[in-house]
Amino acid sequence: MANERLRVALLERGTTIDALAEAIQVDAKTVERWITRGRTPYRKHRFAVAKFLGVEEAYLWPDAMTPAQAAAVSETEIVTIYPHRWAVPKDAWGRLFSTAQREIGVLVYSGIFIAQDTGLLRLFADKASEGVRVRILLGDPDCREVAQRGEDEGVGDGMAAQIRTALFLYRSLGQVQGVEIRLHPTVLYNSIYRADDQLLVNTHVYGRFAADAPVMHLRKVEGGGMVTTYLGSFEAVWERATPVEF
Repeated sequence: MANERLRVALLERGTTIDALAEAIQVDAKTVERWITRGRTPYRKHRFAVAKFLGVEEAYLWPDAMTPAQAAAVSETEIVTIYPHRWAVPKDAWGRLFSTAQREIGVLVYSGIFIAQDTGLLRLFADKASEGVRVRILLGDPDCREVAQRGEDEGVGDGMAAQIRTALFLYRSLGQVQGVEIRLHPTVLYNSIYRADDQLLVNTHVYGRFAADAPVMHLRKVEGGGMVTTYLGSFEAVWERATPVEF
């Protein structure tokens, strides 16, 4: 069976079989067999092709990696795990966002500790002026999901109040070109803080504040699936969120 995903990836990249073959140092006929006959390359070649085309290896060859291999690769995506968000060093947030060259993303209900950090707000504005896309997703303070999260944490309307405070603090940032802020009505199982392919993922635990829950520092690696999964979740929430007009 032909590998249509590989064929389409070549077309989307605007490249050719010959160019790919030259880049990864194999015969062009070998690449052609990967496409037309659905042959599965050796792992080192799968890695090289995925890197050259800028796609996930698992997308091009979803059945090539065993569950054990997939688990081993995904483990390498874990940089460190903090037992609580409050245990993350304060400067770690700035270091994370300062590395961004393409994208900064924040997916939270209120994330009030980010909104209250004037240093981070200046960093976001500076990054946006450099061409980095900055996207911030806050919970809709009027939606039932936020109300439920407030009840789960035992703060009632306090959650919605925190979001409104965060919106107030983001007013100046909302006027910066390159910064987009939206409200979402989504049940969040975790908060996501993104700088390109690095994430801090703050899990949510029933009955506990987010600051008390664990945080994973993840870095995307070729063949790993964890970061890709969280980035897909971010995009899904973004698509159904409503832009904020300041």
